Amino acid sequence: MFGRVLGTTLVQVVRSIAYVLLPTSFIALLAWATAGSATGNTGDPLRAALWIWLGAHQVPFSLILPPANIAGYLSYLPLGAVVFPVLAIRSGINRTIDRLDNVTSALPLARILFALQYTIAAMLLSYFSATNAIKPVWYMAPVFVLPLALVSAATVGRRLTFGQAVLYGSRALAFLLGIASIILGISIFINLHMVKTLTTVLEPGILGGLLLLLLNILYIPNAVVATLGYFSGAGFAVGSGTIVAPWSFHLNSIPAFPLLGALPTGKSLVSLCGIVIVVLAGALLVSWTIDLNTRILVQSLVVSVIISAAIGFAASGALLTDSMSAFGVSPWKFTLSLGVELSLGALLALYLPRLGKR
Repeated sequence: MFGRVLGTTLVQVVRSIAYVLLPTSFIALLAWATAGSATGNTGDPLRAALWIWLGAHQVPFSLILPPANIAGYLSYLPLGAVVFPVLAIRSGINRTIDRLDNVTSALPLARILFALQYTIAAMLLSYFSATNAIKPVWYMAPVFVLPLALVSAATVGRRLTFGQAVLYGSRALAFLLGIASIILGISIFINLHMVKTLTTVLEPGILGGLLLLLLNILYIPNAVVATLGYFSGAGFAVGSGTIVAPWSFHLNSIPAFPLLGALPTGKSLVSLCGIVIVVLAGALLVSWTIDLNTRILVQSLVVSVIISAAIGFAASGALLTDSMSAFGVSPWKFTLSLGVELSLGALLALYLPRLGKR
C-alpha cells in the first residue's frame, strides 16, 4: 500500500507543479520574445518562470543587483498569487483520492506524502534555478511551502469541523479586511489620476501593461492589509525609515508602481476614527459569543491575534534594495494594535451595559 500511495502522489505532485508552471513558462517566454534579450538564451525565460512559481509560494530571493552588484533581498511577494498553487495542490489531491479509490485508510498518508514531496520539489527547484544574480532561498522553502501544501491537502475530500473560537475569530478578521477592501477601492478611485501617472511613467506597452495589471491585482491583498494597518493606527512602511500612518507621515521616493498611487499624501488624524471600526469588531465578538461563555470569547480573541500575526508577517518584507528593506506593515505593531483594539471593544461591550444598569 505504501508503494502505491508513494507512486500515486509523486505523479500528482509533478502534475500540480506543471499545472501552474507551464502557463507561467508560456507567459515568460512570450514576454522574453517581445522584449528581446542581450544573450538570446531561451533558458532565461524558463528560469524566470521557475522564479515566478517560487514567488507564488512566497519563497524569498537573495539578489545581487547590477550594475554595481549591490546586495538585495525580495520577500515582499504578492499574496494574491498564492491562490494558483492552492488550486493546483487541491486538484492534485483530488486526483490522488480518485486514483486510490477513496480508500479511507490510505488518505492521511497520501496527504502527508503529497505535501512532503511537493516541498522537496520546491526546494530542488529553488536550489537548481539559482544564478549569480538571483538566488531563491531554498532552505526557506519548507517554511512557506510545507504549511501551504498541508493546509491545502487537508481541506480536500473530508469534512472539517472548526471550533467556535476559530470561526468567530476568523469572522472578525474577515469583517475588518472586508471594510479595508472597500476603503482601498475608494482610495484608488479618488487617486485615479496618480495611478495613471505612475502607469505612464513605466511605459509598459501592450503586453507589459497586461502583465503589470495582473501584478497589481495580485498585490491587492497586500494593499488591503496595509490599509487595515493604516486605519488601526499601526501604519505601514514604504521603504526603510518611512512611516505612513494617520499620526505620522514620513515618506521618501516611492517605486513606480500604480497601486501606490492610492497612498495618502500626509497626516490625517481623522483617519484614526478607523480604530472605532476595529473596536466595533471586538464588540461584535461579544455579541456572537454572548450566548456561549467567556471562555469562547477569550479563545476567539486569541485566535484573532494569531491570525493577525500571520497576516502581518505575510504582508511585510523587503523589496529589492536596502532603501526598500522595510515594506508593508510591521508584524508586531499590526498584531499589537489589532489585539488591543479588539480586546478594548470586547471589554466595552461586556462592562458598559453593567455600568449602565448600576
